[in-house]
Amino acid sequence: MQLPLESYRLPNGLLVTLSEDHSAPVVAVNLWYHVGSANERPGRTGFAHLFEHMLFQGSANVGANEHFELIQRAGGTLNGSTWLERTNYFETVPSHHLELALWLEADRMGALLPAMTQEKLDTQRDVVKNERRWSVDNQPYGTWWERLPALCFPPEHPFHHSLIGSMEDLSAASLDDIAEFFRTYYTPDNAVLTIAGDFDGAQAKALVEKHFGPIPRGTGRPALPPMDVPRTFGGWSREVVEDDVMLPRLFLAFRAPVFGTPAYFAGSLCAAVLGQRRGSRLYRALVREQEVASDVSAFTWDLAKGADLFVADATARPGTDAATLEAAVVAEVDRLRAEGVRADEIERAKALLETDFVSAMQTAGDRADAISKFATLLGDASLVNTQLEKYRAVSAEDVTAFAREYLGEDNRVSLVYVPRAGAEETP
Repeated sequence: MQLPLESYRLPNGLLVTLSEDHSAPVVAVNLWYHVGSANERPGRTGFAHLFEHMLFQGSANVGANEHFELIQRAGGTLNGSTWLERTNYFETVPSHHLELALWLEADRMGALLPAMTQEKLDTQRDVVKNERRWSVDNQPYGTWWERLPALCFPPEHPFHHSLIGSMEDLSAASLDDIAEFFRTYYTPDNAVLTIAGDFDGAQAKALVEKHFGPIPRGTGRPALPPMDVPRTFGGWSREVVEDDVMLPRLFLAFRAPVFGTPAYFAGSLCAAVLGQRRGSRLYRALVREQEVASDVSAFTWDLAKGADLFVADATARPGTDAATLEAAVVAEVDRLRAEGVRADEIERAKALLETDFVSAMQTAGDRADAISKFATLLGDASLVNTQLEKYRAVSAEDVTAFAREYLGEDNRVSLVYVPRAGAEETP
C-alpha cells in the first residue's frame, strides 16, 4: 500500500503534506505541534495538556467553544490530544468545508493570544484539575500513567514528570507563563499540517497559503535537556502501590530502542507476539490455561527521543494475588527469551500489525494523523509508506535477539497495584 503524498514547506516554516483520496467525500485536517510534556520545565508541568484545552477557548476571530460548534454544525468531528513529545489537533469534515477547518486551525495558531484572558485560564485550569481528579487520582490504576515514567526515567529527564501536571504547578501557572509557552511552541515552524482525503491539490495549496502563510515563524525554541539514557535500567526495581482497586494489576516495563529504528520494529513485533490479542503468549498462558489473569497486553510507547518503553500489563483474576500474577508474566517473558520466537508467531504478529495499519489508513483522519506523526517525530512524512516493508523484513531471529537483549532481569521495572490493606476482594 502506497499513500499518495506531496510535502512542501511554507516560507514561515510550516511543513505541509497533502494526501488525496477521492473514495469518500470527506477531508481531514490534522495539525501536530512538536511540543509535549517533555518540553515543560520544572515547576511548570501540565502546560502542554492545558493548551490542548486552551486552544478550543477561542481566538481573536472565534468565540470560546465556537470552534467545536462550527465544525459540528458542518457535520464534522474534531478533538485534540497531548503526549510526551507532541500535541495534535484534528478535524474531519465534509469535503466542501475544507476551508472552514483550515481557517479555524490557522486562526488559533496566529491569533490566540489577543483573546486569552485570566478568566479563560482559570476556567480551563479548573477543567484540567477535574480531569486529573477523574482520570488519574480517583480512577482505579489511574496513576500508572505518571508512576511508570517516573520509575523508568531519572528525575532530571524530560519524560520523568506527569503529562497532566501536578495540582501545585497548575495552580501556580500565571497568564504570562501560559502566553510565553504558546509564543515559544505553537508556531508554524514547530508544526506539521496534513490534509488527507477528498480535496483538490491546487485549491488546498492556495487555501493553506491564504490562511497559514501570513503567520510569522517563531523566535526559536529552547533545546531539550539531554534525553539519552543507558540502554538498560541496569537492574530490576519494583514499586507496590496500595490503591482503591478490586484486583491486583502489574505493569512490567523494559527500556527499548526508540521509535523508527530497526530494533524498534523487532520490539513492536515482540510485543505483538507476547501480548496482542487472544493468540498471544500471555493471553494463552495466563488467561486460558492458568486462569490467573482476566486481561493482558503488551505494547511500546513509540517514544522517539532517548529511549522507548516496552510494557506488558496484566490484571489478576479474582482469587489471584499479585505475586502469583507477576510470577506468571515473568515466566512467559523468560520463556520467550529462552526458547526464542517461532516463525509462525512472527507471521501472525505481522498479519495483525498489517491489518491494523491498513484498516487505519482507510479513514482520512487516521491517515492524516499517521502522516503527521512521521513528519513530526522523524522529519519525513514519506516514512508512512515504508512501515509495512520494514515489518516484513524482520525475522524470528531478530525478535528473539531483541527479547534476549532487552527483556532480561537487568532491564525491568515492576509497578504493582494491590487492593488497599483491609479492603475485601470482591469475586
